[in-house]
Amino acid sequence: MAKKILVVDDNPDIIIAVKNGLESISSDYEVVGAESGMKCLEMLRTDNPDLVLLDIMMPEMSGWETFDKIKGNKKSGNIPVIFLTARTDNVAKKAGGFLGDDYIEKPFKIDELKNRIEHVLRK
Repeated sequence: MAKKILVVDDNPDIIIAVKNGLESISSDYEVVGAESGMKCLEMLRTDNPDLVLLDIMMPEMSGWETFDKIKGNKKSGNIPVIFLTARTDNVAKKAGGFLGDDYIEKPFKIDELKNRIEHVLRK
């Protein structure tokens, strides 16, 4: 059964790139997208993906705020979260690496992303 990956990014091109990239190199994944933190939280009310790829820099609700709400909810609190972001500063790297299950900088290579997702899902 395919693992469901929820990509949360305000840039629809990133969602499409992750979806097309992962689904083209492996039938092990079904990728769905949310273009905001609010949309992510709405989706999590009715669906539990196996993993969330979360951008940090988003309007209205940042990835940090979205992360707090995901982890603060009994239903979604155990879902692994990988930060997938263009933020490359040390504060973001340390916080993202500490809070999340992994921290990946954009741009990324799809095979590296797949390997890191698989590593987190094996934990």
